[in-house]
Amino acid sequence: MKDENEALEHRGRCLCGDITFVARGAPIWVVHCHCRSCRLNTGSAMATFVGYRTEQVVFAGDRSSFASSPGVRRCFCARCGTPVSFEAERYPGEIHLYIGAFDDPESLPARGHVHYDEHIHWLEIADGLPRKPGFGT
Repeated sequence: MKDENEALEHRGRCLCGDITFVARGAPIWVVHCHCRSCRLNTGSAMATFVGYRTEQVVFAGDRSSFASSPGVRRCFCARCGTPVSFEAERYPGEIHLYIGAFDDPESLPARGHVHYDEHIHWLEIADGLPRKPGFGT
């Protein structure tokens, strides 16, 4: 018999639909990242990620990738440019998906802020969630 988390399924896609994904089971975590690298990658004040074990996520379509720093691979759609995933050697066996690519991001509420020491100071979010200076969930 499957438990409730095994039956859980979240779907997403890029803007043009060339890349789709299914994430099965409960995510490891959901956080807002304030690091400069993520801000540059998304062109926004912060990025929100949903962390999964690599084997929980199945993609259809070809992701292009960019090595933004040693051991880091950021994947995106080559046609429309949508950022889709982040993978790093320092997080073996994990894949981090951008919340904006999910069909139902409302169902995946954030649980905290990471790299908050790099946040843009005019961005004030009164959500009461924990704030960590580096990465930690």
